[in-house]
Amino acid sequence: MALDHEVAREQDQEEVSTATVVAYVLAAAVLFGWFLYGWLVLRQGFVNSIGEAAGTGFALLLIVSIVGTVRRSRR
Repeated sequence: MALDHEVAREQDQEEVSTATVVAYVLAAAVLFGWFLYGWLVLRQGFVNSIGEAAGTGFALLLIVSIVGTVRRSRR
């Protein structure tokens, strides 16, 4: 069974709104700030600060995933 990759790509692509891009950039800036705060202000160590920022980032991704699932199920 052959799959035309161009057709599959066209069907999967949706426009990303400017608000979404701004929200992702803002979240990345907040996570970087959280990392710097933990490392430089709290002096908890470089690796611990990376771990805390990564954990917070994964929690944000989980929230975004749940919200996206709820929004798609309502369509």
